[in-house]
Amino acid sequence: MRPARAATFPALALLALTLGLLARLHPDTAAWSPAIWRGALWILGFPLLWRTLRGVFRGQWKADLVAALAILGAILLDQPLAGLVIVLMQTGGEGLEAFAIGRASAAVRALEADAPQIAHRDRGDGIEDIPVARIRPGDRLLVRPGEMVPCNGRVEEGHSTVDTARLTGEPIPVTAVEGTLLASGSVNLSGAIWLRSTAPASESLYARIVDLVRHAQESKAPFQRIADRYALWFTPLTLGVCVVAWFLSHDPVRVLAVLVVATPCPMLLATPVAILGGVNRAARRQIIIRHGAALEQLARVDTVVLDKTGTVTIGQPDVHLVHPVPPWTETSLLALAAAVERGSGHPLARSVERAAAARGLPAEGARGIEEFPGQGVRGVVRDHRVLVGSPGLAASLEPNALLPSLELARPTGAGLHAVVLVDGIFAGHLGFADRVRDDTRASLAALRSLGITRIVLLSGDDGAAVAHVARELDIRDARGNLLPGDKVDAIRTLEEGGATVLMVGDGTNDAPALSTASVGMAITSHGGGISAEAADIVLLSDDLRRIPEALQIGRRTLRIARQSLWTGVGLSVSAMIVAAAGGITPTVGALLQEAVDVAVILNALRTALPDPQEIFTPRE
Repeated sequence: MRPARAATFPALALLALTLGLLARLHPDTAAWSPAIWRGALWILGFPLLWRTLRGVFRGQWKADLVAALAILGAILLDQPLAGLVIVLMQTGGEGLEAFAIGRASAAVRALEADAPQIAHRDRGDGIEDIPVARIRPGDRLLVRPGEMVPCNGRVEEGHSTVDTARLTGEPIPVTAVEGTLLASGSVNLSGAIWLRSTAPASESLYARIVDLVRHAQESKAPFQRIADRYALWFTPLTLGVCVVAWFLSHDPVRVLAVLVVATPCPMLLATPVAILGGVNRAARRQIIIRHGAALEQLARVDTVVLDKTGTVTIGQPDVHLVHPVPPWTETSLLALAAAVERGSGHPLARSVERAAAARGLPAEGARGIEEFPGQGVRGVVRDHRVLVGSPGLAASLEPNALLPSLELARPTGAGLHAVVLVDGIFAGHLGFADRVRDDTRASLAALRSLGITRIVLLSGDDGAAVAHVARELDIRDARGNLLPGDKVDAIRTLEEGGATVLMVGDGTNDAPALSTASVGMAITSHGGGISAEAADIVLLSDDLRRIPEALQIGRRTLRIARQSLWTGVGLSVSAMIVAAAGGITPTVGALLQEAVDVAVILNALRTALPDPQEIFTPRE
């Protein structure tokens, strides 16, 4: 049912019931009351009957079949009050469910909107701006600083640094020089580069990400409501009691009474009310659950798949190692490197500055700054010539410098190294790596305490860096060098093996995996708007402890929903037996069903309250 109709039907049913009751209170208008209820039942009941009938023709055996039979019986036997109460309860439950579901994901639209739209093509006598759809293999394209690479291609001219994090998750920008292959979706950070396209934009890596998200969302099996699963046995049971009531009395009104008290309003109300409470509870913990099915699936999760960069790590390279050569010390080496890096625009330069500031080193300046895009920088600090850059740059500028093999000194997990030369002599090197977040270990411990049997680390980052992080966190299943499609394949393999997978990520490269998983959870504190659109659940807080909290909220919500459902079903079955024996009329049965519904709703609303056993529950 569309959200607008889901809100309109119960409102009209309630209005008709109220008008009929008000009319009955006055002698002059009392005769109008049945007419008001009868007219409203015909107007509102037949659309529900038609919808249920279409579902039966399609083989959909749902919980609202009994409600439809009760409405039909009320129309045929002229019991408008009982029928209208059933309409109110059925459509009211659907309205609550529609409210809990919220809006559909716009992941594909967000991805397409974020894609590059214009490319700058060299036409020989100048540059022309063309739509990316007109790019052909062999075109020579200009990519300016700050722009996204419009298609896959090879650098022909220029030097720059390129951010590939949205595609691979790699936090350290790559150096783009002549011959470097770049994928669409990368962002040019510094210098202008000329690119020779190797494929049209429609066949680029970014386009494949869009297709992966689209296909994942289209192929995801529709989630069956709890009420519809219970209907597989409850509906035949109800019809069986109706047959018994008929053979006992041959009274159609008694059969209608059975249908009225058997109308699965507790089934239709318990889950949406509980989910609505759980969604509100999660929202207060800065966990945004986009639809009720995600909350139900969350309760069944047994496998958690984590992205590395920006999820379990901070998502930006830090100075991991300062290795000086005497007479230089860690402090003096870092101070010299930071002084020249202040004149550089490279992202790693900011990491060096942060490391120096963290040690309380004074912010010195440098003279004669000369930057080599994507390779390093040099300048004069306190009359010392200082160069910080790649080993290749150091060897080309200072061929007499004795550079040791950094492979022997490289600690496991350090993803990139820069050498430091002072007055042409090797003075040491700096190691850069992405650091594990402070809250990661506590979050993983909480997940394991909740019985999560498998935790998997998937990343587009270098395999050695991924293995290092996995060892730190005691994660045994870790895979690196993965493209977005590889992550999708890994999740599908897990689910084909029977796992219910929660995928947690934060970048554009995670969007296909988030759409594919049983439940996708996006961390948006780093600005991952597209990943948020692709996910079922969004964490507004930069705190991984919200992951086990979300699992616990989902499990408690489903537990209370089932408890409410079984309580309501038990009361309905008892009332069915009494009605079959002739002890309840249809109108009394409808009012009795109302009392059962109230009890179910009050119990289901407990999901909105804090759980005394919740993990990580600071004061709200």
